[in-house]
Amino acid sequence: MTSGRSAAGVCTSGRVEALHVYPVKGLSPQPLREVQLSAGRAFPFDRAFALARPGGEYAPGVRRGISKRQFFVLVDEARLAALRTRLDTATGVFTVAVREHEVLRADLRTGEGVQRVLELFARVLDLPAGVLPVWAHEEGRRFTDTAPGGDEAMELVSVLNLASVRELERRAGAPVDPLRFRANVHVDGLPAFGELDLVGREFDLGGVRVRGEKPTVRCAATEVDPGTGRRDLPVPQLLSRCFGHDLMGFYVRVLTGGTLAVGGGVRA
Repeated sequence: MTSGRSAAGVCTSGRVEALHVYPVKGLSPQPLREVQLSAGRAFPFDRAFALARPGGEYAPGVRRGISKRQFFVLVDEARLAALRTRLDTATGVFTVAVREHEVLRADLRTGEGVQRVLELFARVLDLPAGVLPVWAHEEGRRFTDTAPGGDEAMELVSVLNLASVRELERRAGAPVDPLRFRANVHVDGLPAFGELDLVGREFDLGGVRVRGEKPTVRCAATEVDPGTGRRDLPVPQLLSRCFGHDLMGFYVRVLTGGTLAVGGGVRA
């Protein structure tokens, strides 16, 4: 795929390389070949569930965005990345595996299934005896990092430019797995960090019209290797040292619905 820039310096072409949804905040990505998007809405089931900290700000019925620090996520619990989780969105069956060995299969549509999930994660997180995470799910809401910005902000889609990741690898002298950045969409064929030129502009993302909303500021969650669960690479520090900022990727808002598929073009 060729890439280029307009006279204004804006990336003009690229390709959708991968799509991922994260049904439970802080847990595994699930690859997709395509996704049906609606105007003003994020990926279906993305961050629809979360494990909230007991005694924290979240309680069932809360209808406002809450800081990610109120949930069990990779920024504080790197060990979560060592688990392989999957939600079958058609059946509600949620599975957890450790080293390819399935340790839990539960139906999230039942109270018993949710209880089993909470008991497992209480052990994984070394919570005190009798203390469980709080199962967070509010119909029509998402537990995204952008949710504290309001109801519209929680519906943004995160996009990662693979050329930017490769440039970070080159500058840092170390491999960087794109899954560290937990984005919904991976694109390629754009110049490194050319995605920042798309903030505030409308463009076609795989046939779906979107608008760049804001760059993604990276936190310590990106220090965690997605394969091992070890905190092994100081990504925010590397970004700051190599580029003078802590940005990688950006958020977009869906303007017109449609099917977004791997292999679709990116046109500005």
